[in-house]
Amino acid sequence: MWKTFVAWFHRMGSPKWFYDITGRWIPWFAVASALLLIAGTVWALAFAPEDYQQGNSFRIIYIHVPAAILAQSIFFLMAMAGAVGLIWKMKVADMVAKSCAPIGASMTFIALFTGAVWGKPTWGAWWVWDARLTAMLILLFLYFGVIALQSAFDSKQSGARASAILSLVGVVNIPIIKYSVEWWNTLHQPATFTLTEKPAMPAEMWVPLLVMVIGFYCFFGTILMMRTRNEILEREKRTHWVQGLLSKK
Repeated sequence: MWKTFVAWFHRMGSPKWFYDITGRWIPWFAVASALLLIAGTVWALAFAPEDYQQGNSFRIIYIHVPAAILAQSIFFLMAMAGAVGLIWKMKVADMVAKSCAPIGASMTFIALFTGAVWGKPTWGAWWVWDARLTAMLILLFLYFGVIALQSAFDSKQSGARASAILSLVGVVNIPIIKYSVEWWNTLHQPATFTLTEKPAMPAEMWVPLLVMVIGFYCFFGTILMMRTRNEILEREKRTHWVQGLLSKK
């Protein structure tokens, strides 16, 4: 098992192998994301019951929660890819980290925006300096910092190294976001559902939310692979295999 993992890990470090294998994966991820997001959206808007306190305004949870979860997951993945790039000097890891940053920033913005829209009828304000909201805003600034560092150096390696270090330092913000509602007295509600506890909502409300979360992850996988493949073509454009690939188009 370990030898299989090591062999797979080293193959993933090959730009050509990564490009080829993800080319086969993308259609599956794209179809899965489309089906899950369509099914989850219809289920959430048309069939999930109203919340007894918030009415229909709670339905924004089906965008807000998946975006917030994904924003944190992407940053963690970006930090891990940066660590792999720093330790093992894998070019593909640097490309994955670079591709993660704008997607993660977009998801963080969506989470903050939908949270503001949800907060207005719930709290009576678009924004409060709540611990979790503030930590999510810091996450957005961290994403911006990573993106800026990636393009601030003439050398791609230097940019990748600097952004990886910031990602690894910034990853400490992820547990702060997760546990902020437990560590401090905040307005933000606790997690809607977790892997270790029974969901607080009835099944007809949390099942479509779970469908949306999985759909968001499949969507992220699709976009990440597409962006990384484009980054590979850009960085490896002088190699024979990329020139041969482009000559066929």
